[in-house]
Amino acid sequence: MKKTNRQATISRCTNETNIFLVLNLDGTGKTKIESGIGFLDHILTLLTFWAGFDLELECKGDTHIDFHHTIEDIGLCLGMAFHNALTNKNNANGIERVASAKIPMDEALTEVCLDISGRSWLEWRNDELLPPLIAGDEKDVWREFYKAFVSTAKMNLHIQFLYGKNGHHLLESVAKGVGKALQKAIMINNSTATSTKGILDL
Repeated sequence: MKKTNRQATISRCTNETNIFLVLNLDGTGKTKIESGIGFLDHILTLLTFWAGFDLELECKGDTHIDFHHTIEDIGLCLGMAFHNALTNKNNANGIERVASAKIPMDEALTEVCLDISGRSWLEWRNDELLPPLIAGDEKDVWREFYKAFVSTAKMNLHIQFLYGKNGHHLLESVAKGVGKALQKAIMINNSTATSTKGILDL
């Protein structure tokens, strides 16, 4: 029952960022990412590898100001691509929809739960465990990344930092967890929508 044509392309150009993105939900984890921010490239590579997605991404952003616009806008575009790929030709019919993952990274442990429900919500808990600065920018840009992603992907995403001391490890654990949960949630295991309503409002 696996679908193999779940792909989308996004082009978005503003005064702050110029983004081109191609996402294949039925890939093998291959990436070609040039965001202009090394740590973001790392996080996106982890997320898509663990999800089994293929991602091609090129972004030119106003990183001379800070990383905020680039990270947030890439989150928006990634969510758009995910939603478009999943809903094209009714490809969301029969998906598992709900999934979770706990991923350790050395001393750090996080938990991710998500529901591809058509309703956008981010629950971001215990980020006081993160240091104020990570890879040269404020820690809050990562909350903004995932908030932007869920707003256009139209899903519930709950991220909880359980424990840990290293910001890199904590964010890496989250990226792997989001990827693994997405991989499970988009699996086609039913012939009809995973909802008592009979449809997914995507």
